[in-house]
Amino acid sequence: MPSPSKPNIILLTAVCFFAFFLFGLTDNLKGPTLPLMLAELNIDYGIGGNIFFGEYLGFLIATLITGILADRYGLKLVIVLAGFFLAIGVGGYSAFNTPTLLAASLFIVGMGLGAFELGPNAVIVSLYREQKGLYLNLMSVMHGLGSMLAPLFASLLFSIGINWRAVYRWDLLPILILILAAALLRFPKSDETSTLDFQSIPKVAFKNRLPLYYASMLFYVAAEIGLASWMVVYLQQERAMSAAASNNHLALFFGLLMLGRFMGSFIVKRFGYLRSTLIASLLALVSVSIGIVTNFDIFIPLTGFFFSIIFPTLTASVSDLEGKNINTVLGVLFTFSGLGGMVGPWLVAWGSDRFGLQAGFSTVILLTGLTLLFIFILHQRSGHEPDS
Repeated sequence: MPSPSKPNIILLTAVCFFAFFLFGLTDNLKGPTLPLMLAELNIDYGIGGNIFFGEYLGFLIATLITGILADRYGLKLVIVLAGFFLAIGVGGYSAFNTPTLLAASLFIVGMGLGAFELGPNAVIVSLYREQKGLYLNLMSVMHGLGSMLAPLFASLLFSIGINWRAVYRWDLLPILILILAAALLRFPKSDETSTLDFQSIPKVAFKNRLPLYYASMLFYVAAEIGLASWMVVYLQQERAMSAAASNNHLALFFGLLMLGRFMGSFIVKRFGYLRSTLIASLLALVSVSIGIVTNFDIFIPLTGFFFSIIFPTLTASVSDLEGKNINTVLGVLFTFSGLGGMVGPWLVAWGSDRFGLQAGFSTVILLTGLTLLFIFILHQRSGHEPDS
């Protein structure tokens, strides 16, 4: 197939980066709006966790389906569909009043986010085969920027009297811009047409060390999303922080996540993908443990710096292992990340309902420890390959 022109590569890269910015912004509006949503509907932590569960169920389903769609019909369809799902889901979440309909709306949002997870990552891997670790981390910086701006943006609107539903409606304009931009661009096509079906997935996507990657990704995303989704509630109710201060802590978490990914994008290849993620997960475990167990609250957002490189670097490492049907393999990887995103906030909610918010939020320590364990096993099994 002919190589894409340089202007088209630049525009595609910009669309992928913008998609990840929207991913971070949309996904992380729910944290700062959660206390107001719980208060308005007069619901408990468990029901709030069930509403969030809908988003990550949609995410999980979408990542598996879109891997097949991308291999068969191309990445353009995946990204345009992602935008439509996101617009429909955000519109519903900002309008409905019952937990069931809110969960259904977040399910549709999750479908869009799951397709965004697969589509831009696969485009970047296709465009930058030799520098994918650099560009995947840089693209994740945009996710961090959107994630950091979400609580600051929400806090600003709250301060001028705008309710939590209207905060979500502001998200619709950039989503529509993304849909239009993606629809007008030419996307890279697969070198071969995939004949893969769902029955073939276990043979292709569960061989060799791939299941260890999936386990590492599952526990990492569970830890990150569990921490981000419940940090504002935890800091307000357990540490007696104001709404502004707790939202600033969440913004700092994502700011450090963004900074870490920017810095990490230039070093992960040099130190090795798995070695870098092993060190990062160890430091994350130390940081989050200090933040939750002691009164040094600053270590909770500081954990974002150490979390930062884990997701994009594991993605880059997986793409080095597989060439054929890479979109399907990435789809399975992101399906496990969706499972982690679904399980993490739910475990925090479940533990908080039964044992108190302090114990429930401490689940993040366990999830981070499991991330470290599986990355350690993966690193040992890899034979310490420098670029694995």
